[in-house]
Amino acid sequence: MALGRRLRRLLDLRSLLVHWPWLVLLLALGLVRLSKGAAVVDLYALLSRPFWPGTAQSEWLRQAQHLEDQQKISLLQGQLNQLKADSALREQQGDWLTAAVISRRTEGWWQQLELGAGSLEGLHYGAVVTGPGGVLGRIASVTPSTARVTLLTDPSSRVGVTLKGSRGQGLLVGEGTSRPRLRFLDKDVEVQPGDVVLTSAASSLYPANLIVGVVQTVNSQALPAPDALVQLAAPVDAIDWVRVLR
Repeated sequence: MALGRRLRRLLDLRSLLVHWPWLVLLLALGLVRLSKGAAVVDLYALLSRPFWPGTAQSEWLRQAQHLEDQQKISLLQGQLNQLKADSALREQQGDWLTAAVISRRTEGWWQQLELGAGSLEGLHYGAVVTGPGGVLGRIASVTPSTARVTLLTDPSSRVGVTLKGSRGQGLLVGEGTSRPRLRFLDKDVEVQPGDVVLTSAASSLYPANLIVGVVQTVNSQALPAPDALVQLAAPVDAIDWVRVLR
């Protein structure tokens, strides 16, 4: 009996020696399952560390994040400035009314704004409309609760204007685009990009010296006198409130 037990032990030991790699493999798989692969991931990270991206790519990522942050700050600052301008416009006192822009048409032939105020609030035909920055146009029609504004860019618009400092008189003509054309009356006018354009004292439709815009480009070869394209001071596409002069 003792000899039989010894033989069984020897056989069990020999079997263990033969099958130990499989036992180790099964144990390893069990550990991987219990740890949900964490050990394998850690081992992969350790072995692949020499092949990780260098510091240059990390710097690029930091620069991209910085640029994105700057753009967000710039966007928020622009929105804050617009809110401040609208608030200041609504709170100002004077011989005019404030009205909200409820619709705009600034593409194609017609260049118009629709206001959420009308004759019940005191708006009337021909009243001058301005926004933060400068002149927008005049009221073309009124209902009890709304008003339609014809912009300076509308092809039907004609406004007498002058360069700041009375260095030249002309007629601002809408052409259905974002920049109306300034046609000078004097062929010897001294004008250059950046000159400020104001409403003229000779105008019967607008008060004098209201800011209109800035000369963008000049065509000195135009006949019979030079002309120029004017960038309007009031950004029509970004204005939510206007003021209407009584």
